[in-house]
Amino acid sequence: MSALPPLREVIARHGLSASKALGQNFLFDEQLLDRIARIPGSLAGERVLEVGPGPGGLTRALLRAGAEVVAVERDARCLPALAELAEWAPDRLRVIAGDALKLDAERELGGSGHIVANLPYNVGTALLVGWLTSQAWPPWWTSLTLMFQKEVAERIVAAPDTDAYGRLAVLAQWRSSARIAMNVHRSAFTPPPKVMSAVVHIVPAEAPAGVRVATLERLTAAAFGQRRKMLRQSLKGIAGAAGAMERLEIDPTRRAETVSVTEWVRLAWSLDTPL
Repeated sequence: MSALPPLREVIARHGLSASKALGQNFLFDEQLLDRIARIPGSLAGERVLEVGPGPGGLTRALLRAGAEVVAVERDARCLPALAELAEWAPDRLRVIAGDALKLDAERELGGSGHIVANLPYNVGTALLVGWLTSQAWPPWWTSLTLMFQKEVAERIVAAPDTDAYGRLAVLAQWRSSARIAMNVHRSAFTPPPKVMSAVVHIVPAEAPAGVRVATLERLTAAAFGQRRKMLRQSLKGIAGAAGAMERLEIDPTRRAETVSVTEWVRLAWSLDTPL
């Protein structure tokens, strides 16, 4: 990998620039990229899905870490630069031209692996929700190491009774462990975004028995969609919710942000379990 031309040289040669429409921001600092690649633990011989590699900065770090990488890139401008990188590691890098939102990632990665990505800002949350709401659990992915706007990262790891706590925190925490692994200053990117960023690391945990993800999604979407209202109002459209709150002694005058992840899970379980 040390024989590769500098990333800035590759970008200049191909006339690449970050696309605002695609939510791109490029990272050049190899030490920073290597730190991100170390967050999941040893990747030697591990399969890794990377979404939105752009010109391949993080891809290089993943390859330096010994990973076998499947990189999914929507921006056709970046494909020639990635093709050059694939020539240096023909057995460990496969580039897919396409939209990650439409990709069967499990199949492309061979059934298991890590996901490591500097996610495009405009699709990051949608991709995360898709990975978190897999019906099968444990999921096919071993861990998620994902760069987000810091505000989004804080929403993922937020505790109850905080402004950041909401549906995303519940989905991320009810059957997995989520933490902010590192913060990344806006000046590290080219061009610098207007906001700070952070890398979130998520590892699957044991799923509570008898709880369907669809029920939990329905509850949290209703409650946090009207977060200023009391639960008895925001959940009145969900059959059985009032009785479940009474059985579980959850005060219906509370608001959604005061309800812990454990309480949301118990409420979903109560709706899914016949009396």
